[in-house]
Amino acid sequence: MNVLFLCTGNSARSIMAEAILNELGRGRFHAFSAGSSPRSEPDEAAIALLERKGYGVAGLHPKSWDEFSAPDSPAFDYIITVCNEVLRDTRPKFRGAGVKYHWDIPDPPAAKDVQATCEQAYSMLLARIGTVVFGTRPRA
Repeated sequence: MNVLFLCTGNSARSIMAEAILNELGRGRFHAFSAGSSPRSEPDEAAIALLERKGYGVAGLHPKSWDEFSAPDSPAFDYIITVCNEVLRDTRPKFRGAGVKYHWDIPDPPAAKDVQATCEQAYSMLLARIGTVVFGTRPRA
Protein backbone atom coordinates (compact mmCIF):
# COMPACT_ATOMS: atom_id res chain seq x y z
CA MET A 1 0.00 0.00 0.00
CA ASN A 2 1.28 3.44 -0.89
CA VAL A 3 0.81 6.31 1.57
CA LEU A 4 1.49 9.98 0.90
CA PHE A 5 1.99 12.32 3.88
CA LEU A 6 1.40 15.98 3.05
CA CYS A 7 2.45 19.13 4.88
CA THR A 8 3.28 22.66 3.81
CA GLY A 9 7.08 22.66 4.18
CA ASN A 10 7.71 18.89 4.13
CA SER A 11 10.65 19.40 6.47
CA ALA A 12 9.65 17.79 9.79
CA ARG A 13 6.22 16.19 10.44
CA SER A 14 5.62 14.60 7.05
CA ILE A 15 9.25 13.48 6.78
CA MET A 16 9.05 11.89 10.25
CA ALA A 17 5.82 10.14 9.22
CA GLU A 18 7.47 8.85 6.03
CA ALA A 19 10.41 7.39 7.98
CA ILE A 20 8.24 5.85 10.72
CA LEU A 21 5.81 4.16 8.32
CA ASN A 22 8.56 2.89 6.03
CA GLU A 23 10.20 1.25 9.07
CA LEU A 24 7.14 -0.09 10.90
CA GLY A 25 5.22 -1.02 7.78
CA ARG A 26 8.12 -2.57 5.89
CA GLY A 27 6.77 -5.08 3.41
CA ARG A 28 3.19 -3.81 3.75
CA PHE A 29 3.43 -0.05 3.23
CA HIS A 30 5.55 2.28 1.14
CA ALA A 31 5.47 5.83 2.47
CA PHE A 32 6.23 9.09 0.69
CA SER A 33 6.06 12.71 1.82
CA ALA A 34 5.69 16.04 0.07
CA GLY A 35 4.70 19.64 0.64
CA SER A 36 2.85 22.47 -1.04
CA SER A 37 5.83 24.83 -0.42
CA PRO A 38 8.75 22.56 0.43
CA ARG A 39 11.69 23.97 2.32
CA SER A 40 15.19 23.58 0.95
CA GLU A 41 16.40 21.25 3.73
CA PRO A 42 14.81 18.89 6.26
CA ASP A 43 14.48 20.15 9.82
CA GLU A 44 17.67 19.32 11.74
CA ALA A 45 15.83 18.48 14.98
CA ALA A 46 13.49 16.07 13.19
CA ILE A 47 16.36 14.30 11.44
CA ALA A 48 18.36 14.10 14.70
CA LEU A 49 15.38 12.62 16.52
CA LEU A 50 14.85 10.00 13.81
CA GLU A 51 18.53 9.05 13.96
CA ARG A 52 18.39 8.74 17.78
CA LYS A 53 15.37 6.47 17.46
CA GLY A 54 17.17 4.26 14.93
CA TYR A 55 15.36 5.21 11.73
CA GLY A 56 17.14 5.43 8.41
CA VAL A 57 17.35 9.04 7.25
CA ALA A 58 19.28 8.61 4.00
CA GLY A 59 17.33 10.15 1.16
CA LEU A 60 14.85 12.05 3.34
CA HIS A 61 14.42 15.52 1.88
CA PRO A 62 11.65 18.03 1.21
CA LYS A 63 9.79 17.46 -2.05
CA SER A 64 7.04 19.29 -3.90
CA TRP A 65 3.71 17.52 -4.08
CA ASP A 66 3.73 18.25 -7.81
CA GLU A 67 6.30 15.48 -8.07
CA PHE A 68 3.57 13.00 -7.06
CA SER A 69 0.87 14.21 -9.43
CA ALA A 70 2.68 13.17 -12.62
CA PRO A 71 1.16 10.34 -14.68
CA ASP A 72 4.05 8.00 -13.79
CA SER A 73 3.77 8.66 -10.04
CA PRO A 74 2.72 5.90 -7.64
CA ALA A 75 -1.00 5.40 -7.06
CA PHE A 76 -1.83 6.19 -3.44
CA ASP A 77 -4.05 4.11 -1.18
CA TYR A 78 -3.93 6.73 1.59
CA ILE A 79 -3.26 10.45 1.58
CA ILE A 80 -2.67 11.89 5.05
CA THR A 81 -2.29 15.59 5.79
CA VAL A 82 -0.35 16.35 8.98
CA CYS A 83 -0.77 20.12 9.25
CA ASN A 84 -3.74 22.46 9.16
CA GLU A 85 -2.13 24.95 6.78
CA VAL A 86 -1.92 22.48 3.92
CA LEU A 87 -5.70 22.02 4.05
CA ARG A 88 -6.07 25.55 2.66
CA ASP A 89 -3.89 24.83 -0.36
CA THR A 90 -5.34 23.60 -3.62
CA ARG A 91 -3.93 20.13 -4.00
CA PRO A 92 -3.03 18.56 -7.30
CA LYS A 93 -4.72 15.33 -8.36
CA PHE A 94 -2.91 12.22 -7.13
CA ARG A 95 -3.24 8.79 -8.69
CA GLY A 96 -5.23 6.15 -6.83
CA ALA A 97 -8.35 6.03 -4.72
CA GLY A 98 -6.58 7.81 -1.91
CA VAL A 99 -8.53 7.41 1.32
CA LYS A 100 -7.92 10.77 2.96
CA TYR A 101 -7.17 11.47 6.61
CA HIS A 102 -6.14 14.60 8.48
CA TRP A 103 -3.90 14.43 11.55
CA ASP A 104 -3.30 17.76 13.30
CA ILE A 105 0.34 17.39 14.39
CA PRO A 106 2.28 20.27 16.03
CA ASP A 107 4.98 21.91 13.89
CA PRO A 108 8.47 21.58 15.46
CA PRO A 109 10.20 24.31 13.40
CA ALA A 110 7.49 26.84 14.36
CA ALA A 111 7.62 26.06 18.09
CA LYS A 112 9.45 27.92 20.84
CA ASP A 113 10.77 24.61 22.20
CA VAL A 114 11.67 22.82 18.97
CA GLN A 115 13.05 19.72 20.71
CA ALA A 116 10.01 19.16 22.93
CA THR A 117 7.62 19.77 20.04
CA CYS A 118 9.63 17.37 17.88
CA GLU A 119 9.25 14.68 20.56
CA GLN A 120 5.53 15.42 20.85
CA ALA A 121 5.04 15.23 17.08
CA TYR A 122 7.01 11.97 16.93
CA SER A 123 4.89 10.41 19.71
CA MET A 124 1.66 11.44 18.01
CA LEU A 125 2.81 10.11 14.64
CA LEU A 126 4.05 6.87 16.16
CA ALA A 127 0.70 6.31 17.89
CA ARG A 128 -1.35 6.97 14.76
CA ILE A 129 0.92 5.05 12.41
CA GLY A 130 1.09 2.19 14.91
CA THR A 131 -2.69 2.00 14.87
CA VAL A 132 -2.69 1.86 11.06
CA VAL A 133 0.03 -0.81 10.89
CA PHE A 134 -0.59 -2.90 14.01
CA GLY A 135 -4.03 -1.92 15.24
CA THR A 136 -2.34 -0.66 18.43
CA ARG A 137 0.42 1.72 19.47
CA PRO A 138 3.95 0.23 19.20
CA ARG A 139 6.60 0.87 21.82
CA ALA A 140 8.65 4.02 21.27
